[in-house]
Parts: sequence; C-alpha cells; structure tokens
Amino acid sequence: MEKIKSKSTALILIDVQKGFDSNYWGVRNNLDAEKNMQRLLLHWRENKMPIVHVKHVSTEPESPLRPTQDGNDFKPEVEPLQGEHIEEKNVNSAFIGTGLEKYLRQNNIGKVVLVGLTTDHCVSTTTRMAANLGFDTYVISDATATFNRTALDGKNLDADSVHEFALASLNGEFATVVDTNAVLHLLDKNSD
Repeated sequence: MEKIKSKSTALILIDVQKGFDSNYWGVRNNLDAEKNMQRLLLHWRENKMPIVHVKHVSTEPESPLRPTQDGNDFKPEVEPLQGEHIEEKNVNSAFIGTGLEKYLRQNNIGKVVLVGLTTDHCVSTTTRMAANLGFDTYVISDATATFNRTALDGKNLDADSVHEFALASLNGEFATVVDTNAVLHLLDKNSD
C-alpha cells in the first residue's frame, strides 16, 4: 500500500450494526473484528482522514436490520460522530442506490479501505464494485467477519472457511487484502 495518510484515502465501515449480533445469522468468525474496526476508526479520526459509515436498511420482513428494529442501529464502538458521512443501502453493494460514488469523487478520494460485515456478502460486493469503478481498494482481513453458510448439498461451511475463501477471491483481483497492523504501520510510517 502506498501513502495512506492522505485526504484521498477513505475508511468505509460496512454494515457494522447491532442486528449482526442476533442468532438469526448463525455462527460467526473473527469476534475481534469490531475491536480492529475501532482501532482503524480512531486512527482515521486522529489523522482527520475521510470516513464513511454504511448502514444496511433491510426490506426483508424477518431481518434484524429493518429500520424499525434496534438491530438497524450502528454498534456503539463505531458509532458515527457528527459530520462523518453516512450512506444507507438496501442491497449488497454500498454503491447501488446511494451517493457513495459521488461523495468519493467529489472529495477526490481515490483509495478506499473497507471493513465491516459480512465478508462474503456486502463487503465482497462493495469491494468488487469499488475496483470496477476504478478505486484503489483494500480490504482489512481482521476487521471483517462472516457467518457459517449451508452448501447446496446441505453441508455446513464454517465461518472461518467462508471468510478465508471470500478474502482469497478478492485479493489480487479486486483488492489488496491486509490486516489492521499493516495498515496502522503504514499510517504511522507515512505521517507528516
């Protein structure tokens, strides 16, 4: 990753909402993901770099992420501060039906660092679109997480494997996948 301490590098937090604590989703991996998201968020704030919070506003009747549910709220450890940009979506990509691309372009942001939930759904879809739109895209492996999935044959796919496969599918093709410490090291190394 090149210079990261820059007004042209945005941290995008995807769907870090209370509803993902529900048993509705299944068994989750990387229970420290929010701690790593918080570490990154604090560094971005300290360095006055652009931050975008993305919220999923579900239209599914049973989803804990519906706007009428407490689960729609942001988790407290990454609660947006006054003035931090918020986008709401109701599909997997943070670029569809939102003003995200326009916001990034108007603010001359060419590099995006993505964290959030879930690795193989909204993080992956947003990553792929970011790359296709020409943004220099990074995904933080230990600041993302997902849940177990059921294969077509009914076999349980554990969350760690789903997470690893999703990251492997993105790395090198759509994004550079790194961990929190690598990003923070670069942030410190490039501080002015």
